[in-house]
Amino acid sequence: MPNDLVAALDIGGTKIAGALVDSGGGLLARVQRPTPAQESAERLRATVDEVVGELAATAHWHRVGAVGIGSAGPVDAKAGTVSPVNIPAWRDHPLIADVRARAGGLPVSLIGDGPAIAAAEHWQGAAKGRTDALCMVVSTGVGGGLILGGALHSGPTGNAGHIGHISVDMDGDPCPCGSRGCVETIASGTNIARRALESGWRPGPDQDATAAGVAASARAGDPVARAAFGRAARALAAAIAATAALVELDIAVIGGGVARAGEVLFAPLRAELERYATLPYIRHLELTPAATGTDAGLIGAAAAGWRLLGERVA
Repeated sequence: MPNDLVAALDIGGTKIAGALVDSGGGLLARVQRPTPAQESAERLRATVDEVVGELAATAHWHRVGAVGIGSAGPVDAKAGTVSPVNIPAWRDHPLIADVRARAGGLPVSLIGDGPAIAAAEHWQGAAKGRTDALCMVVSTGVGGGLILGGALHSGPTGNAGHIGHISVDMDGDPCPCGSRGCVETIASGTNIARRALESGWRPGPDQDATAAGVAASARAGDPVARAAFGRAARALAAAIAATAALVELDIAVIGGGVARAGEVLFAPLRAELERYATLPYIRHLELTPAATGTDAGLIGAAAAGWRLLGERVA
């Protein structure tokens, strides 16, 4: 049954994952490697080659009709290149050409990791059936994508919805993107932990100095840990409300490692959103956790591959 599968690649700052995915969103095979984010472009390319090569070695590869890639960005879908903020060696790196060569000439589609997560949540997750949605990932970085008019809106270059680089503090810290006070500089897991440490928080004996450790302390009532999450929630709420004011949204979906903190994040986020989302047409914006979990990037990348084959799955 040729062309009844697509290959999906999820490329981020910590992992490069691959899978074969059917038209119902089912994953038939998985491959994952750590991202050598601080190494050379050649080493990064070799890691992608390993992932694609392992997928190509499966018994199902002959059924694959296209490859979809969701990559940390910014990306340039027109040029086929990526320049991820958190992967310094890749600047205007020709990722589509690399993957097409390794995949035997199959057609390849590229979108940012934020739009990939939006596609996943619209196809299989919390935004399924919704017309207008913002879907976010809050993890090592902060990204997002938009569903507008019932379809993924990834923009001309594949980056639309990149909410992590909306500035919410004009005098804030410099961001690796070149701006200042971006949501990511406040609300990413890395920066939640940094803020807590700078304010005097220290992990307990069974914790580490990460956002997960800060969340555990916040859950136990530590005021410094709670303040770090409250500050992150304020930044996220300001950006969500601004996005909703621009494009009118039904729902905002939040996923990623930081979102796994649960009510430690969502309770202050709901409270802050009430403060910022004050216009009548955004006052009742729904806020909910993502449903596709750690597979979101792969599912969204697969959606991009299916669109190359004429299937609108998200």
